[in-house]
Amino acid sequence: MGLIFSSALFAPAAAAPTATSLGDLPESCSASILAYLEPTDICRMGRLNRAFRGASWADFVWESKLPENYGVLVEKVLGGGRVVGDGLSKREIYTRLCRANVFDGGTKKVWLDKCTSRVCISIASEGLAITGIEDRRYWSHILTEESRFGTVAYLQQTWWFQVEGEMEFPFPAGSYSIFFRIQLGWAQRRFGRRICNSEHVHGWDKKPVRFQLWTSDGQSASSQCFLGEPGKWMNYHVGDFTVRSWHASTKVKFSMTQIDCTHTKGGLCLDSVIIYPSESKERLMRF
Repeated sequence: MGLIFSSALFAPAAAAPTATSLGDLPESCSASILAYLEPTDICRMGRLNRAFRGASWADFVWESKLPENYGVLVEKVLGGGRVVGDGLSKREIYTRLCRANVFDGGTKKVWLDKCTSRVCISIASEGLAITGIEDRRYWSHILTEESRFGTVAYLQQTWWFQVEGEMEFPFPAGSYSIFFRIQLGWAQRRFGRRICNSEHVHGWDKKPVRFQLWTSDGQSASSQCFLGEPGKWMNYHVGDFTVRSWHASTKVKFSMTQIDCTHTKGGLCLDSVIIYPSESKERLMRF
């Protein structure tokens, strides 16, 4: 009996059960969870532990964040053959598409809106058809850090104001809004301060400016308003259009006119035209 007691006394204690944690989840389970999160949250979760770090690179997680026609976008914007040859993951493709990618001779930039996974496009003033732009008595190009293209078109004075443009692009399905980014006056920096020269601003309070758009499938919209608030960049809403299928490119034309020749108008900076997912247009209209 003493032997039994001694054996029981010195027998090794049973190992206590170890606590489980998120790190014990299989990587496939972690990836399934991440697929429901926003891209920024996926990257944040990827810093938690090794399982989530590996899951945050899973192709199926990022493919759900890419637009349905991302393959067409890769071909047009990133140069499809080169990207595929580089063996980029879906996460890397998503990252590259979210950058401002330049195309069409540097007159256009396109990037993915992270909230909607649809494209945003900015068209420089040099990519637009501006009546009289070749006459330096009326129009000139000004270098500025306030434009994503580094230059804006400045109107000193004209009787006939007309700006037109068009864009054909494989838009992902959804609703889009078009804006003209405009400022009355010419801003510059002196001794670190922003100063706006509104010397030539006139005529925009006499008659409204008319904005119009047309699409290749028969949609159209128009609006008009007076221009105001010199010294401040404003995004003037042209209208909205809807892309119902991503299988074919959509062509959209747009214009901005003030062709009442009873008075002159001038002192206007034209930066660009912006095409943005309609769900996010309130952000643009606040600035």
